[in-house]
Amino acid sequence: MSRAQAKQLAEESEVIRLLNHDTVPWYKKPNLRMLYLCLIPAALGVEMTTGYDGSVLNGLQAVATWQTYFNHPKGALLGVMNASYNLGGLITLPIVPYVNDRFGRKHSITFGSVILIIGVILQSASQNVGMFLASRLILGTGIPFAVSGASQLLAELTYPRERSTIIGLFNTSWFIGAITAAGVTLGTYNMPNDWGWRIPSILQAAPSLLQVIFIWWVPESPRWLLSKDRGDEAFDVLVKYHGEGDRDSAFVRAEFDEISAQLKMEMESSKSRWIELLQTPGNRKRSAIAMCVGIFTQWSGNGLLSYYLAKVLTTVGVTDKRTQNVINLSLSCWFWLCATGSAFLTPYLPRRTQYLAGFTGMTIVFSIWTGVSAGYAQHASNSAATAVVAMIFLYNAMYSIMQPLTYVYVTEIFPYVHRAKGVALLQFFTRGSTAFNSFVNPIGMDALQWKYYLVYVVWLVCETGIIYFLYPETKGPTLEEIAHIFDDPKVKDSEKLEYDEDNKDVNVTHIDTKPDIKA
Repeated sequence: MSRAQAKQLAEESEVIRLLNHDTVPWYKKPNLRMLYLCLIPAALGVEMTTGYDGSVLNGLQAVATWQTYFNHPKGALLGVMNASYNLGGLITLPIVPYVNDRFGRKHSITFGSVILIIGVILQSASQNVGMFLASRLILGTGIPFAVSGASQLLAELTYPRERSTIIGLFNTSWFIGAITAAGVTLGTYNMPNDWGWRIPSILQAAPSLLQVIFIWWVPESPRWLLSKDRGDEAFDVLVKYHGEGDRDSAFVRAEFDEISAQLKMEMESSKSRWIELLQTPGNRKRSAIAMCVGIFTQWSGNGLLSYYLAKVLTTVGVTDKRTQNVINLSLSCWFWLCATGSAFLTPYLPRRTQYLAGFTGMTIVFSIWTGVSAGYAQHASNSAATAVVAMIFLYNAMYSIMQPLTYVYVTEIFPYVHRAKGVALLQFFTRGSTAFNSFVNPIGMDALQWKYYLVYVVWLVCETGIIYFLYPETKGPTLEEIAHIFDDPKVKDSEKLEYDEDNKDVNVTHIDTKPDIKA
């Protein structure tokens, strides 16, 4: 879908028309305000766990007692220790969509959070490398349930105007976890006993504990409730949070009708099987995009900084452990500020513009970073080392431009009936590419030093080109409208959303769009 098509579809939408007439900000709506406050610990912070994990292992590599306890792991062993978290996720991802669609978004978050707490207990009590690896595999099996449930709950429950910003902030919560972990390891790295690494491990359970506690104050996704023939409950949720209790709200009625019609259409034409992601041109394109989004978020050079910052800094002479931890903490704070700013830009910037700006910037900065690293290898000057650190910070700023879009974009392009599978596909390629990177990066850096960066420079150029030709524009229309026209702008008449020119009431040909609602 082109930008012009997305704009035209939005202009034709009754839901968007009514939304544009609502000028009251969310913080002046008591019910919506309370919903968002509860979603912060219950769902918005799920990605904190992944961010904490990445940063804490970065920090632990600079903790002397951790290095001593596990006999200074390096090379392949260090790669496996980092990769095991994502390998665990690959094991459970095939069943995550079924849990999500069968039991609901809320219970998926709860189930994943309980597994994460169990994994943290085992990691904190690890007695050897084997136990540490096993605990990280368990942690990895739990996180896909929590992330998948939370991303879809946010997409399907929040008010349309704030949806992209909130999902963007969900993705940037990764950095809050990273900042927390970097700060904790900075505070404990010099402890003379095992608590220097066990305390950071224990605190990884904090986000999951908050989710288990606060999820009970959050309603279930109205789209999931409708898919289970619980239309009355779905309508009540929309009335309370999108209509502030007004059961006669024209916006709520239009939104409910649109969701009901689209869901019924999707469920009548789909058996919700994995193979359906490959059976139509539209679904194949969606799947290809989800695959690319997952890979590109990890294979753009950022994996070097997420898990191996200490090794990167060592290549330019920054070997002091305290300095490495200070840079790790500073980098996490900087990254969070930049990504949060980008999340608030998502309602205003076209998706393609945001993606292309980020990847073009990363390509340029990473090329300079590689050149400066080559200069340090030849002359070992302090100025070159300082320039490398500066490029690392600038690279993170470029990466953060597109980082909030990860779950925004994927939840937009997949219709409800395939949304859980689309998010699972995204996570599969994210975790698979992260696991591969975690294993390969230390080996490549040990063998090639700065020359290893050239691989990422070439690959960033390829990524930018793929985005330009493959990614459609999705900003503007509602979730249901994007799902409806994604396959083919010229859909059959029997499948079209039709708009009455006189009253703009949304209806779907041959489909009853008015489920019974108890007023």
